[in-house]
Amino acid sequence: MIRQNLLNSLLCSIILIAPAFTVMAQTYKPGPQDLVFFSGVDETNQPYSIYIPGNYDHERAYPLVVFLHGAMSNNRLGLRRVFGQGNIQGVDFITPGNVPAETDLEATRYFPELHPVDYIVAAPLARGTAGYQGIPEQDVYDMIDDIKSRFRIDEDRVYLTGLSMGGGGTMWLGLTRPDIWAAIAPVCPATPAGALELAPNALNLPVHLFVGDQDFIYQNSLDWKRDLENNGVNLQYVEYPGIGHNSWEMAYEDAYIFDWFGQFKRDLFPERVVFTTRQYKYNKAYWVTVDRLTPGTMSKVEAAFTAPNAIDVTTSGTGAFSVHLEGHPQFDPGSRLTVTVDGRTFRLPTPGVASFTLEDDRWVNRRYTPGLTSKRKGAEGPVIEAMAGNHIYVYGTADDPTQDELAARREQAANAANWSVERGAWGRVMIFPRVLADRDVRQSDLEYSNLVLFGTRETNTLIDKYAGRLPMHLDPGDDEHGLVYIFPVNGRYVVVNSGLPWWTPTASGRPIGPGGGLAALPPQNANLFGIEDFLLFHKTPDNIISKGRFDHEWQLAPLNIEKLSNSGVINLNSNQ
Repeated sequence: MIRQNLLNSLLCSIILIAPAFTVMAQTYKPGPQDLVFFSGVDETNQPYSIYIPGNYDHERAYPLVVFLHGAMSNNRLGLRRVFGQGNIQGVDFITPGNVPAETDLEATRYFPELHPVDYIVAAPLARGTAGYQGIPEQDVYDMIDDIKSRFRIDEDRVYLTGLSMGGGGTMWLGLTRPDIWAAIAPVCPATPAGALELAPNALNLPVHLFVGDQDFIYQNSLDWKRDLENNGVNLQYVEYPGIGHNSWEMAYEDAYIFDWFGQFKRDLFPERVVFTTRQYKYNKAYWVTVDRLTPGTMSKVEAAFTAPNAIDVTTSGTGAFSVHLEGHPQFDPGSRLTVTVDGRTFRLPTPGVASFTLEDDRWVNRRYTPGLTSKRKGAEGPVIEAMAGNHIYVYGTADDPTQDELAARREQAANAANWSVERGAWGRVMIFPRVLADRDVRQSDLEYSNLVLFGTRETNTLIDKYAGRLPMHLDPGDDEHGLVYIFPVNGRYVVVNSGLPWWTPTASGRPIGPGGGLAALPPQNANLFGIEDFLLFHKTPDNIISKGRFDHEWQLAPLNIEKLSNSGVINLNSNQ
């Protein structure tokens, strides 16, 4: 009885105290400032800059503008740029009273007074000059989640813009997940490889593209203009005569971009959806999901309402898809649904979700369920995907190496992990994964982290631990070949690099990655973007014995099995 009375008193106290916590909700000063979110990628606090309206009301849902900075820049400069604020322009420092132009470092030290707007505006650091794929891409979404945990955001008025490298990131993030954004505004975009083929995804996403006609990326912008217009995109294109790679000075002048964004709200239920993708990682747009594809091969779904409860779908490179109709104004749950897929018509009851799978080259009304070993989101490769989330680099100690050999192995793993190498004018890349000996890896690491393992099963206890499940192994002691591959194990990725490292200099002296926006990365990181699921080379990475992707069940193709077997240095597991 006494215990029950104590419990009742405690509950009453909680009830009485609870309103006080509501009243004491955290408040923020108006204007520009810095915040941080915790990144699970490398267990670090990551900064971003944010603008809060002067009359901020915590009861209101605010529109959000996300700005992506360019190379050699940062979040604090980025917040200035989107408001049309450049650095202070001096005249000449010889004339008394004049000062030289303000450097980026000097401008980073403070926030100027910004044009008042009724938006929350945020700019991530996104690891510095690292592009906007992989870890920096995840940072953008982690930042948005952090903002939503602090402020009320109108989900239908979230906008994306950026300049140069950030303009390319705007295209990439905007078109891989078009249903997140209400509109995007890329300025002089330096787009990553493979982005242009996603132009059809902007069908329901207004785009404002800015470029100078003397810009080195001018032709690329013309290509974007052509493809966006050919795909019926709501495009506003502005070209500045005589202007080079500084068109942002005009594009963001007088905080113009906020007025343009203000015209648009996201429509989650457009009548027609066109979606193209090569990855399960990006498998959804509006009311369409791609349920089966071949990673690395373009999948396309076009779905449109032709009348209420009547949908016409055409596909290419797609093995399964679903349409999610609940809430669509053209969907009536009280009437039967007609769906025509590549010419075959289905008349169905009215499920909120209708799924279709290609079986023996014939569409059937059945939801695709991946097998236990099938490729899927989070288990599809290529190698770089292991580094897009939390990952650790592990060197081996299994064979009791000498101190000199142990130091060399540790140095190799540390080199692979050093994304932060100074790249001259390109600035730094701020990614800090851990480097461990195999004997120091904890059970929590195995459960939480992707593993990048160096050595062979004879030298690395973790490679040996998973040896029976991994597809192949390099002969021990081989010092003329390099083997690198990715494979899913226990819901995480394992990358194995045996023999020569994947960043061994090429015969041509050029990295094997696609270049472009990756120029800021050292070879040990840039080369990763040029590797698919596996690569076996002799002496240099451009002297290829076999490379490619595992099939949908993580099996090697017969031709690759033959090449690997004939190499004389690879032992294939029986599961291949």
